[in-house]
Amino acid sequence: MCAGCTAHVAPTVPAAPVTIASSEGSPPAEATAPAVPPSPEPLPVTNTPAETLAAAPSPATPSAETEEEDDEESADASEGAEGEEETETSTDTSVPSGPSYTAEYSDEALTEMWKKEPKALGSISVGFVHSGRMVNSVQFPQGDAWIVVSPELAWATQETIDYTIRAIREVRAAYPKAPALRVNQISSRDGGYLRPHKSHQSGRDVDLGFYYPTVDPIRAREREKYIDLELNWALIKSLIQHTDVQMILVDKRVQKVLREYALSKGEDPKWVASLFGDSALIKHARGHRDHFHVRFYNPRAQELGWRIAPLLALQPDQNMVMHRVRSGDTLGGIALRYGSGVQAIKKASRLRGTFLRIGQVLAVPLRGPCTRCPVPPPVIVPPRKLPPELAPAAPAVASTPPPAPAPVETAVAPVEPAPSASPTETAAAPVEPTPAATEPTPAPAESTASSKPAVLSAQEPPAPAPALQPVETTEPAPEQMPAHAASPVEKSERGTLTAGSAAGTVQ
Repeated sequence: MCAGCTAHVAPTVPAAPVTIASSEGSPPAEATAPAVPPSPEPLPVTNTPAETLAAAPSPATPSAETEEEDDEESADASEGAEGEEETETSTDTSVPSGPSYTAEYSDEALTEMWKKEPKALGSISVGFVHSGRMVNSVQFPQGDAWIVVSPELAWATQETIDYTIRAIREVRAAYPKAPALRVNQISSRDGGYLRPHKSHQSGRDVDLGFYYPTVDPIRAREREKYIDLELNWALIKSLIQHTDVQMILVDKRVQKVLREYALSKGEDPKWVASLFGDSALIKHARGHRDHFHVRFYNPRAQELGWRIAPLLALQPDQNMVMHRVRSGDTLGGIALRYGSGVQAIKKASRLRGTFLRIGQVLAVPLRGPCTRCPVPPPVIVPPRKLPPELAPAAPAVASTPPPAPAPVETAVAPVEPAPSASPTETAAAPVEPTPAATEPTPAPAESTASSKPAVLSAQEPPAPAPALQPVETTEPAPEQMPAHAASPVEKSERGTLTAGSAAGTVQ
């Protein structure tokens, strides 16, 4: 009996590898020796009984889950920036290439605040929307323009709450008789996995109901036939104009009626087309025929989560990582990967047993800094997709270059009439009394006049102006010329003198 009991108990104490070794017929001393070296590798194999138990319900669990969970999976599959591949490629050591939303905190100041007073930092979104959590979360308040359906599941970051309230209040301000909007699930208090959702883990996802003619929602399959198109389109425009919305998930049949309504009201067709589509702001997701799934950028909360990732070990209560269960994962293997313990994972993840479900997110406490924990890339919030009437006008820059060549052409044009003023200059030149000097003087005057505008054409436009003024005063002189012109006998040697005398009479 003792030998039989020993043979029965021996497989259970060292775990599964010993069971496999004993079935091969090897002596117990040899079975224990080879079991020690390969223990780190076959740990996933060690829990093969647990794997079979967990793998059996795994395929059945997704099919048994509600339709809403399937919709979340299809929605997340359509996401680009928040997919599984981004998790592995992100780093936690590079400097953010975009704008810094927490520049008031230096690295030293942030370390001290996280160590001594982490609540002073405000809401922090850690990790990803599908495998993340929150620090210093805020509960969505009650209000007259909205109804919080499940307050215990309405925890979010401060930015998400501010964005949502701003959008709802803008609709109420434009439509004072609008019914209260239903605010559904957001996240649990600390974030993490929230069944049946695949996302809703880091405080950035909000489920908003539709606006109906009354405050009570209409329980019908074809919701697009009963919703208030005017109010729901106003909600979408408010989210786009007044918040940093990242994505809106809604059924394509609801999208169709909203898009047709927007075009019928005169919205810009190109702008409306840019909002709908797989790679646009408003995307299709199954199971979202009765609500909007809104995801916001949280520049401050996300950047703080990115910056404190290396500092999590300074707060033992917050030093954990969120792990998404994949095919073949076991509690023992997950604990070995992160240097944690099975009981610690069960306690942090509120597990009653060892059953795991594919897609489930576990909170894994860490015993020190995590060097293998995935960290999101630095957040960069893109510009908002404003309608054309609200978009900033940019053609002011193009209007400045054309006026530059215009004054150059006007400066060149007045240079040409300068030589035409030579006869006037000759009339002004005889003012000098010497007869010999009167004839050579006009020639150099013309030469200087012709040489100067070539060099100083732009600097000497005022010079001819005073020269023309005395010429205009000399114009009445010809009126007195007939008095002296009556004696034209002076054709002999006084031709120049008569001109001088005429000039003298002008003076």
